[in-house]
Amino acid sequence: MREIRPSGLEGGVEPKLHPYPYRDWHKLVLPMIDNTIAAAHGARIVIPGNVYNYGPDAGSGLGEDAPQHPETSKGRLRVEMERRIANAVETGRAKALIVRAGDFFGPGAGSSWFSDAMVKPGRRPRIIRNPAKPGVGHQWAYLPDLAETMVQLIEHDPLPAFARFHMNGHWDSNGTQMVAAIVCALGQPEVSVGRLPWWAMSLVAPFKPDFKELLELKYLWERPVRLSNERLVATLGREPHTPLDEAVRTTLKSILKSPTDQRGEPILKATASLALLGACRTYCVSH
Repeated sequence: MREIRPSGLEGGVEPKLHPYPYRDWHKLVLPMIDNTIAAAHGARIVIPGNVYNYGPDAGSGLGEDAPQHPETSKGRLRVEMERRIANAVETGRAKALIVRAGDFFGPGAGSSWFSDAMVKPGRRPRIIRNPAKPGVGHQWAYLPDLAETMVQLIEHDPLPAFARFHMNGHWDSNGTQMVAAIVCALGQPEVSVGRLPWWAMSLVAPFKPDFKELLELKYLWERPVRLSNERLVATLGREPHTPLDEAVRTTLKSILKSPTDQRGEPILKATASLALLGACRTYCVSH
């Protein structure tokens, strides 16, 4: 695995094209992609996609051309965003690469289910909250693997003007393997494992818009929505893949540091936007 660092970033300032919080997506996402298309001038727009595009009916083994029937506002925005990109490619205003993957985790991931719901940043957790329904599989994507995949695809010749690929990443077949890897990485003393209190989030959601937005995604933890990486493997020969235990240890090392420890430390630039800004000098919209 190569270490990918951005070039030409003055003062260590990290460029962010990530609309946060979720409740502002409807105001920010589409103008962002329109501006990106306008700035592309034929360059390739590179986007790390996700499974929001798919509704509860999606199932498993999803190829790049699988029907998309989102039932959430975030899913519909994702579909519209990608439709505008496809139109820009058809009209010759840009090229595009979309690499779709599961839930992100890794050093520098920022807001994620891993760091916001399961393991709180800053200190060793007393309990790990598992959002998954018992027995239901869930797909994860380690950000350094996603960044490496994108770079390899961009370097691949020829790449279609509008290229779409799915990653397998880490498939947690029963919804417990990620939690088990976190417990193992933390070592002694053992931490407790509990369910994420969805019921409590439902009670608070009317007063906290962010919780309402997260509840829209609950179906992804109750039904298996799995991407197939057949096209990716056929193109690259193999998918970049860090073993789960190693990926979890690296992620925990990053997010469990105190704020003082984190200041001034050169962290692995693993987010797709940073990797591609530095390595490819192209336009990128982050997850």
